[in-house]
Amino acid sequence: MISDPVLLAYLDESLANEKMVEVELAIRNEPQLRQRLTQLIAQRDVGVHSIGDIWRRHRLSCPSREALGSFLLGAMLDQNAQYIQFHIETLGCRYCQANLEDLKAKAKAAEESAADTRAAEAVARRRKIFQSSVGRIQSNPRSS
Repeated sequence: MISDPVLLAYLDESLANEKMVEVELAIRNEPQLRQRLTQLIAQRDVGVHSIGDIWRRHRLSCPSREALGSFLLGAMLDQNAQYIQFHIETLGCRYCQANLEDLKAKAKAAEESAADTRAAEAVARRRKIFQSSVGRIQSNPRSS
């Protein structure tokens, strides 16, 4: 049987992918579960919330984007890094996973951009050296 907190997490799309699929199939196949889900939606729309609902809805247990960035860089205390790893890997927080993937993509793009910039600077440096050498070679004729 699927509990109300799981149904609420389903509504908030905060379950792991496998669990989302499981709940979705159960909702499709069980009319009583659809009815419970409808009641939960109505309660939420009326404003009936528990502390747990507020905690989940506002993602109070989720680390900030800045903390996720520090986690990626390995620049945080071990206990904080362990919590973030637990939050992402064990709890499977989809929001934090998406946020972390976005940070990884931005870091990779920045790294590639920096590499492109370094390559462009190297080409420009070679061109300057070549151009300065050409003038010297032309002004100093070779003696045979």
